[in-house]
Amino acid sequence: MESWRKNALVFWVLNLPPSFWLVAFFLVPLGIVWVISFGEKRGVIDIAITGTLDNYARALEPIYLEIFWKSIVMAGAATVACLLVGYPVAFAIAFAAERWKPILLMLVVLPFWINSLIRTYALIAVFRTRGYINSGLEWLWEKADWLLSAFGLGHLQLLGERFEPAALLYNNTAVTLGIVYAFFPFMVLPLYANIDKIDRAYIEASLDLGAGHWRTFLSVVLPLTWHGIMSGIIIVFVPALGAFFISDLLGGTDSQLIGNVIERQFKAANDWPFGAALSFLLMYLTFGALALRAITSGRKHRLEA
Repeated sequence: MESWRKNALVFWVLNLPPSFWLVAFFLVPLGIVWVISFGEKRGVIDIAITGTLDNYARALEPIYLEIFWKSIVMAGAATVACLLVGYPVAFAIAFAAERWKPILLMLVVLPFWINSLIRTYALIAVFRTRGYINSGLEWLWEKADWLLSAFGLGHLQLLGERFEPAALLYNNTAVTLGIVYAFFPFMVLPLYANIDKIDRAYIEASLDLGAGHWRTFLSVVLPLTWHGIMSGIIIVFVPALGAFFISDLLGGTDSQLIGNVIERQFKAANDWPFGAALSFLLMYLTFGALALRAITSGRKHRLEA
C-alpha cells in the first residue's frame, strides 16, 4: 500500500468527518465541563468561571473520598466477577467448532439489542421478594422432604419451618450483580479476540512435553492472553466506575456510588461546577490507571527485548 503522503487528498477526505465529530461532540463538550469545574454557582442557572479550586477541595472531603473508594471496590468486584465467568466463556467459544462460533458470539452480544435500562429493570423481577429466584427457592423448600429422601436424608425435616425470602434487592450485592450483567459482554469479546489468535501449536507442544492441562494453562495460555485480560478489565472497570442508573434501580440507601453523586449535582442540586469537579477527578483516576497500565506494559516489553 502506498504511503498516505502520496494520497493526501484521500487521507484528509476520509479523516476529516470523524475528526470533526470527535472534536465537536467529544473534546469541545469535555473542555466546557472542565472549564465549569473551576467555576462558582451563583443563582439557579448562573455560573461564574473564577478559576477557583474550591470544588476540587470539596470533592476531596472524607465523605466523598469514602464514596469514591466504595465505587472503586464495587466496580473492582464486578470486574473480577466478569473476568472469572467471562474467561471460561470466551475460552469455550474460541475452541468451539467453527459452525458454532457465530451462534455463541451472537448469544453473548444479544443483550446489546435491548436497552441496558430495560435490562436492569428486568433484574428487579428476578431479585425482588416474590421474584423468580425467591419463587424458585420457595418451590425447592416446599419439595425439601422429597429431595432429602431422594438423597437419603429423609430423617431431616425442613417443612416445619417457614420459608423466608432472601433479601436480594436494594443492597450492594444486587448492584454488583447488576454491573456484572450489564458489562459482561465487554469482558468476553476482547478475551475471545485474544484467545482465538493463540497458536494451538504452543498448547500441543506443552502437552506433548509432559505438562498437564493446568500447567499448560498457567504457563502458556494465561501469559498469551494477558493483553486480552487487561483490555477486558479496563473496558469493564472504567464504565462500571461511573455507572449510576444500576445503583439507582437496584441499590438501597447505602448503595450510592460516585456516579449517583455526580448525577444529583447536575440535576437535583443544580451545582454544575461541583459535579464537573467530581467528574474530572473520576477521569483523572481513570487516566492515571491507564497511564500506569501503559508504563507497566512498556517496561515489560523492554525487559522481554
